Amino acid sequence: MYPSYSISDEQARKILGREEGYLHDFKDKRIKPAKLSETISAFANASGGDVYIGVTERDQHEKFVWDGFADVEDANDVIQSLFNAHPFGNHLFYEFLICDAFPGCVLHITIKKVKEIVRSTKGEIFLRLGAGKTKIDDPEGIRRLESDKGIISFEDEVIDVDLARIENSLSILSFILNVVPNAEPLTYLKNQELVRAGQCKVAGVLLFCDEPAVYLPKRCSVKLMRYKTRDEDIGREFLDGVPNTIEGDVYNVIYSAVEATSKVVEDIQRLGKNGLESIKYPPETLHEIITNAVLHRDYSIAADVQVRVFDNRIEVESPGRLPGHVTPANILDTQSARNPTLVRLINKFENPPNQDVGEGLNTAFSAMEALRLRSPEIYEREGSVVVSIPHEPLASPEEIVLDYLERNTEINNRTARELTGIKSENTMKNVFLRLKAKGLLEQIPGRKGASSAWRRLIDSSTDSGSSSLTGDTGIH
Repeated sequence: MYPSYSISDEQARKILGREEGYLHDFKDKRIKPAKLSETISAFANASGGDVYIGVTERDQHEKFVWDGFADVEDANDVIQSLFNAHPFGNHLFYEFLICDAFPGCVLHITIKKVKEIVRSTKGEIFLRLGAGKTKIDDPEGIRRLESDKGIISFEDEVIDVDLARIENSLSILSFILNVVPNAEPLTYLKNQELVRAGQCKVAGVLLFCDEPAVYLPKRCSVKLMRYKTRDEDIGREFLDGVPNTIEGDVYNVIYSAVEATSKVVEDIQRLGKNGLESIKYPPETLHEIITNAVLHRDYSIAADVQVRVFDNRIEVESPGRLPGHVTPANILDTQSARNPTLVRLINKFENPPNQDVGEGLNTAFSAMEALRLRSPEIYEREGSVVVSIPHEPLASPEEIVLDYLERNTEINNRTARELTGIKSENTMKNVFLRLKAKGLLEQIPGRKGASSAWRRLIDSSTDSGSSSLTGDTGIH
């Protein structure tokens, strides 16, 4: 028996108020189980999600209506059909929701993202796209899905190469010096099953070819760009200079990209409590996130890793979706290597970039917290993963304003927004008002409009003008 929960009218309406989308779907209780299994397949093969059975679509005025099963037994056919299609069921969780204000019980199915491909009752493969699904029935589409889920890896593909460019490269020669026991380059490459007559696996090219782009164009570089803006919607007009393309074997690409990004960041200044200050990101954060993007990207996609440096954040975009069962929500607590050979062998280099295998992102998050900066944000796009590293303090806006006034006599709305990262003038004004209500700030008398500013509250016995604040409405 699956659990049943009584929910309030407000909670039920909150569910009904959701939009159908990539992670949510509503289905009529009369849906055919075989058809429902297609939806389950689509969610499990994407990022997982939630399906509510017993919610029907009516009209534009009342878009979704609660119309549940008469009782939990009435949903048995649905559950049994899904069990037949997915006998292990480790990706499906069932619960019933009951609300006194609405008829019947709704079956809520939570679908987890899993590494294996999930099929419908007819054995077909579906993938969630937006608020709908698409059938995957061509070999290339199935192969792309297998790659996205980490079932296969492009690093194992073999390509025709000039083996002399691999066995005599600077990369393999420096690498061999640290391998125990020592071996001749070609012997080592063969023992690792990376090369055979005239061919080399992609992992071998990435690790041990000094110019892998010769064989893997648009797949083994990092493109570094500086945008002089804080805006989310960016255009070429904000691009500062020519993008820097960093190439070479994967080991040197990682270290060169981290160094180049650090140099770009050093030139950025923003207003701080002591005036203009250089922006600082924890070096561990930059290193771990760029390392993660290079080592765990999908090399079957002909696109570079992109590092975009903004005035208030850094974005690192890695081609390919998260592999296996990994999602943005569980990425710090689980592991699934898309390129296990690459990860294993690069860890044998002297001073490997992935010294703490499996702990990289946790290190990045901890380093941000240690500097009292907000944690990175991880999200998926249709064909990539983006990690945004904000340069925003963990302190509340109120704390930032008061800290600034420890070293400065006044603060205006614009300055406060630069310090806090708040974009709205009205939102910033409300911060000032909250501090005023607590008796911590006052608006400087006689200063209105563009010249309006705030200061620490001054005792009225020493500044009679402060009493004029009562009737002053020129807050900015």
